[in-house]
Amino acid sequence: MHVRGDAPPDPEPAPVPARPPVPASGPPGVEGVWRFAAPAVDLSVPQARHAVRDLLVAQGLTGPRYAELVEGLLLIVSELVTNAVRHAAVLSPQIVVEVVIGAGWVRLSVEDSHPYRPQPLENDFARTGGRGLLLVRAITLEAGGVCDVERTPGGGKIVWSSLPLPDGRGDLADARPPAPRPSAPRWG
Repeated sequence: MHVRGDAPPDPEPAPVPARPPVPASGPPGVEGVWRFAAPAVDLSVPQARHAVRDLLVAQGLTGPRYAELVEGLLLIVSELVTNAVRHAAVLSPQIVVEVVIGAGWVRLSVEDSHPYRPQPLENDFARTGGRGLLLVRAITLEAGGVCDVERTPGGGKIVWSSLPLPDGRGDLADARPPAPRPSAPRWG
């Protein structure tokens, strides 16, 4: 994994490495916490999707048993990163994607520094966009999960979704995001 400090982002970030990041420590009951940081640019959307896919595969969430969960998480990360790039980049040049795997659940969150708290739009079939949060909410609820938006201490926000693992061992009450951590390694 290529890690950079506070240097400005490259105009075109490099591809995400194939190996998964090293997990950070998490609270009891959490099996792993992985954080990726990237510039709030269009190229970060597929990079985030690929990084999350590679991480889930590396953690053994593969095969038919996990196919629906993985596809849901990949669509969720794509929608949340796209929203951050399109709507928050002006005040948040960097976004952070976090994946937490707990006992029976997986939580995916996207953090940015923009203070605006997004609201899902109502279905308006005349519009060609603006349904990303509706889609995230629908995927989350269909899977039996929970999702929300929370403020960070710095005035930004974390948009998150927690989905149960197929074996249903976990309690999603434990799947709320912990307080945001400072700084994260950057991909690309």
